[in-house]
Amino acid sequence: MANDIFMERGVGESKKHTVMIMADGGAAMELPNPFGEVGNSLSDSDLRETAYVVFVGAGRSSGGKPLTYISQSEKAERSSSFSAPPLSLQRSLTSTAASKVKKALGMNSSSKRGAAMESSADQAKSKKPVTAGELMRIQMRVSEQTDSRIRRGLLRIAAGQLGRRIESIVLPLELLQQFKPSDFPNHLEYEAWQKRNLKVLEAGLVLHPYLPLNKTDTAPQRLRQMVRGALEKPIETGKNSESMRALRNTVMSLACRSFDGHPAEACHWADGPPLNLHIYQMLLEACFDLNDEISIIEEIDDVLELIKKTWVILGMNQMLHNLCFAWVLFRRYVASGQVENDLLFAVNSLLIEIEKDAKATKDPAYVKVLSSTLSSMLGWAEKRLLAYHDTFCNGDIDLMQIVVSLGVTAAKILVEDISHEYRRKRKEVDVACDRVDTYIRSSLRAAFAQRMEKVNTIRKSSKNRKNSLPLLSMLAQEITELAFSEKGMYSPILKKWHPLAAGVAVATLHACFGNELKQFVSSISELTPDALQVLKAADKLEKDLVLIAVADSAESEDGGKSIIQAMPPYEAEAVVAKLVKSWIRSRLDILKEWVDRNLQQEVWNPQANKERFAPSAVEVLRIIDETLEAFFLLPIQSHPILFPDLLTGLDRCLQQYISKAKSGCGTRSTFIPTLPALTRCSAGSKFGTFKKKEKPHMGQRRKAQVGTMNGDCSFSIPQLCVRINTLQHIRKELQVLGNRIVTYLRNCESNHVEDNADGSGKIFELSAAACLEGILQLCEATAYKIIFHDLSHVFWDGLYVGEVSSSRIESFLQELEQNLEIVSTTVHDRVRTRVITDIMRASFDGLLLVLLAGGPSRAFTLQDSEIIEEDFKFLMELFWANGDGLPTELIDKHSIAVKSILLLLRSDTETLIERFKSVSLETYGPSAKSRLPLPPTSGQWSPTEPNTVLRVLCYRQDDMAAKFLKKNYNLPKKL
Repeated sequence: MANDIFMERGVGESKKHTVMIMADGGAAMELPNPFGEVGNSLSDSDLRETAYVVFVGAGRSSGGKPLTYISQSEKAERSSSFSAPPLSLQRSLTSTAASKVKKALGMNSSSKRGAAMESSADQAKSKKPVTAGELMRIQMRVSEQTDSRIRRGLLRIAAGQLGRRIESIVLPLELLQQFKPSDFPNHLEYEAWQKRNLKVLEAGLVLHPYLPLNKTDTAPQRLRQMVRGALEKPIETGKNSESMRALRNTVMSLACRSFDGHPAEACHWADGPPLNLHIYQMLLEACFDLNDEISIIEEIDDVLELIKKTWVILGMNQMLHNLCFAWVLFRRYVASGQVENDLLFAVNSLLIEIEKDAKATKDPAYVKVLSSTLSSMLGWAEKRLLAYHDTFCNGDIDLMQIVVSLGVTAAKILVEDISHEYRRKRKEVDVACDRVDTYIRSSLRAAFAQRMEKVNTIRKSSKNRKNSLPLLSMLAQEITELAFSEKGMYSPILKKWHPLAAGVAVATLHACFGNELKQFVSSISELTPDALQVLKAADKLEKDLVLIAVADSAESEDGGKSIIQAMPPYEAEAVVAKLVKSWIRSRLDILKEWVDRNLQQEVWNPQANKERFAPSAVEVLRIIDETLEAFFLLPIQSHPILFPDLLTGLDRCLQQYISKAKSGCGTRSTFIPTLPALTRCSAGSKFGTFKKKEKPHMGQRRKAQVGTMNGDCSFSIPQLCVRINTLQHIRKELQVLGNRIVTYLRNCESNHVEDNADGSGKIFELSAAACLEGILQLCEATAYKIIFHDLSHVFWDGLYVGEVSSSRIESFLQELEQNLEIVSTTVHDRVRTRVITDIMRASFDGLLLVLLAGGPSRAFTLQDSEIIEEDFKFLMELFWANGDGLPTELIDKHSIAVKSILLLLRSDTETLIERFKSVSLETYGPSAKSRLPLPPTSGQWSPTEPNTVLRVLCYRQDDMAAKFLKKNYNLPKKL
């Protein structure tokens, strides 16, 4: 609110009446005069002479004593002057004690002059005036001739108006009648003197009257006309002059007005503002030493005592004196180049008194002058304080306290004692704190802009230099230095008026840098070394600023919460995390694309390398390793926090590779043929046991009887082995990568390391599981493909077809052995046993399918069981390989099912029928006694499973079995 008041009042607004001064080392600037214009072309010289007339006149009539007339003869006896000065002007100045005025204003009693000035003063000692009146004449640059004429005129006036007080005399009017052109060196000087007095009368009675003019009164207009006429042609001032009589009547009618309409005892011709203030200013200016413009004369106490005697003529009082004196001191300080801090200190002292005066009166005229004067001072002070980093440095930091005090005091008076709005909202505003807050924020913003420009310049000059820092990193360093400089140099001073000075300063810097950082972050889309460096510098800067703010506000009421809330975090770590996640997504996208493209080109050639695994896997693992290394080389502290995102993505890419490496290779069910429908055999020859409409070719018969296989059989066994080796290689390398990742995590500088390092067992766990699952699937697919696809011509399509004794297992064993050799030399040692075991299991399963679901081309007698048992023994021996193959225990384990079925084949038909009835009764309960249910195919062959026993009966070549099946299930004799 206080800021709004200043904006309304127009702090520092230039007035029409200004003076050009030299400040800041000679730079010209305009300082507004707060009193306003006098008008009608009155110059400083005119005002100064008028002021001297008032000074001499008031001094001669001090103490209420009347002016004494001195005759011409008596006057001639005095050579030095026309009359001896009264006691008030004769006080000796040689024994002046230490100045009470200077002491009250906090100024040094002796001026700070240089050696040259001291020498000049020593030479002038013999000419030093002995009275305050004579000193005043010299200080006001009044010649002895002019002084003599003024005193002579005043004596003549006194002689003609004995007993009248000086305030009842209109001095310019009376002086006009006392002199003729012969009293001046030349006629031009006389005319200038006459015009000056007439313009003073016009200014005091018409332009700036003590009382407002009556619009119906014609006297002001008449006086204007007389003055205009006199400016063109001098008026006759003799006693019998008509023009002089008319002038007197008009002047006196205007000067003797009063508020109640009755003639006033005192005449008002020089007490209307701003004329009286300008005249009084001229008197106060005389308090400065002519030989040293920044030093107040040592005789200030005596001179001020005499000056104050003019108050009765000029309508001044102590309040106006304090205000005018403060302005004169301030103006002289500024005009002289701001080198004498004592003057500014004196202004501060006077402002304390002015503050008391402002509270004591609400006089509109005084308030108007007060507001204008303080606005000028405040405007000057704020011009420096709104950019105090440019104005004050180590050498003159003490001056800053004086300027802040001046600005704050002026602002408080303007707001608290003048503003009506403030009085309505008094409890809401702390003016001093509010203004200092504004100074801090404004100056820090300006200082920030300067540091920004400096960094830009440095950056441009070092653009082609290696290892040059990013612009915002350099700026962060500069702002850190600025913040600590602010804390150490300026904040201790400003804290007198603002309890959180340092906090406001760093909050401002935080906001300024935050704006730049926000623009920077919005412009980056990927993680770069420069981006990381900037964000790291921003994080460090923010921590430094927050520490300063917290330390500064430790003793505040809210503990610094307001300042910290005004510093929304940069969230540099969050930005880094976002960029790192973007970096991770980019790397993963590249990896996914690579996996898809290279898998399409992969031929799974076992000759590609001596390890017999796919080159694409090597590349995938290499890229993953490089990605991990690049991630942990990023100069961030949040590796463990962000690593799960990367790990999950890499794990999915590997799963994608593993999934595509095994896709299309089939499974066990892919190669297992579809089971044919149950049929029964009939009596007769073996080849006629199944009744058919025609005898198809073997391949056609198989297709019609057992259906087709659903697998993609385009992959060769060596290619499938390469796929198995590839997954095994990935599985092994995942352990190496896992150990490397644990090492990376332990080397990270983070508090989260322990949480992540302990979970090393979970690294790539999905890919590892997918590898194992893929290996098992590929091993099984390879085994069943060999048995049911690659060797189907000697196994499924040939084994035991027709006469058992003529279609035994030898051909199948020979080709199976060749395939086992290929597998053994191609597949990796770690998975060789697994693959061969699956081939053995597939061959055992295949044999059971031949015996239990071999279709209408197969039928077995009780005697055939011996041949089949012998063939199975040969099959097992192939896998045992005289002890070089699979372990006996493993072979025995997987042969249990086949051996149990061979026992059924060895049983006679009647025993089989009874066994079937028994297991059916156990499975289906009493209902199976009346009618045997047709058991469904479970695929789990077992002597205790009804469907298995039933199938043995279906393939038993004798009448008892055929009749049993006909009677109970009416099974057809053909497909």
